[in-house]
Amino acid sequence: MMNTWGGVLDLSTKPDRTNSSAGEAPRVVVYVCETCRDGSEASDQPRAGARLADAARSLQAPDVDVRAVACLANCKRGLSAAIQRADGWSYVFGDLSLDSAGDLLDGARLLAASADGLMPWKGRPDALKRGMIARMPPLQSISNKI
Repeated sequence: MMNTWGGVLDLSTKPDRTNSSAGEAPRVVVYVCETCRDGSEASDQPRAGARLADAARSLQAPDVDVRAVACLANCKRGLSAAIQRADGWSYVFGDLSLDSAGDLLDGARLLAASADGLMPWKGRPDALKRGMIARMPPLQSISNKI
């Protein structure tokens, strides 16, 4: 399914619970891998990634939307999450714990407030320093050339 700028919509996300105002796009989106396991969950219990997504959603922050995704393909370093800003850089994190929900929201707020679209190192929670897997440049830079 194509969106208005000609890109493909990500249908694997679950935007059922958002923190942004109705009709207003969030400034930053936190994607949490709900299929990640941490080895502590029983087979009949929700996966640790789903619990992390629920914990992050419960913290609510202005201009930040938290969404669960089916898989971030970072299984060797799960629990995993990504933080994306529409006009800035995107980040993928791993080696998170169930206690990382607040760190994800802190990182999202830092990215949302950034003047240059980069998440500043200073003030970034330790889990987001140690657990950074990758950062990707803004998609606008390529979508404008297509």
